[in-house]
Amino acid sequence: MKAHRTETKLTKNGTLILEDLPFQASEAVEILILERSSQASDSNPYPLQGKVIHYNEPIEPVP
Repeated sequence: MKAHRTETKLTKNGTLILEDLPFQASEAVEILILERSSQASDSNPYPLQGKVIHYNEPIEPVP
């Protein structure tokens, strides 16, 4: 199964237009639509940056 990923925005009337897809005319395809979460783009991609790491027993073996 070939997969193709693209991003686009809905038109004002809620229509979705997909152009220049890498599939043949009349070929059956499956469409999955996911809402783009604005929260993911606003979040920190490095949540541990600047955090202090403390090892309680740094020379003990892991159980």
